[in-house]
Amino acid sequence: MSLILVFCFHFPDAVFAFQLRNPVHNGHALLMQDTRRRLLERGYKHPVLLLHPLGGWTKDDDVPLDWRMKQHAAVLEEEVLDPKSTIVAIFPSPMLYAGPTEVQWHCRARMVAGANFYIVGRDPAGMPHPETKKDLYEPTHGGKVLTMAPGLTSVEIIPFRVAAYNKAKKAMDFYDPERHNEFDFISGTRMRKLAREGENPPDGFMAPKAWKILTDYYASLEKNN
Repeated sequence: MSLILVFCFHFPDAVFAFQLRNPVHNGHALLMQDTRRRLLERGYKHPVLLLHPLGGWTKDDDVPLDWRMKQHAAVLEEEVLDPKSTIVAIFPSPMLYAGPTEVQWHCRARMVAGANFYIVGRDPAGMPHPETKKDLYEPTHGGKVLTMAPGLTSVEIIPFRVAAYNKAKKAMDFYDPERHNEFDFISGTRMRKLAREGENPPDGFMAPKAWKILTDYYASLEKNN
């Protein structure tokens, strides 16, 4: 069944898409919640989220798709994202790290699928130099490319706002440079290390049931080894 047909069952007046290759933490959720809020403020009555994880090849140390889908289901079960207005579908594409070309492919594919808003990630054009390993593009380059790319006629680009863990609020929050000391940037590497060691992240970083899926995954690796 096509996504356009699935959307029809929900009667949306806006569809906004979010792509990721990692487990959903509350920083991701904050971006999606904020996009929904902004669409409602603009007069939309029933915006629907397309949570569209990559289903093709990703890095070898990434969490596999089947475990990510279990984790996404737990996020919806705990209602961090509204299950009534969220559609989860697998995007069967590999992560190629192909810079601006891949950014346009990701966006156009969602437009053709029926999304009319696309949340573009921070550093979506991530592509390291083969020798220096430094990024060839600065973090906002992918978003800028999409504003100029031909053919993206029916999709609006929603820029990614930087979210980090607010130690004072004990919750994920949009980063404010003027309050830099309040924030803790929990990297994917650090998140995986905590889960691998069976430890808990700071309160408010991820839904507890969703975190349990991650720790179960890494525990299963230990058993297999």
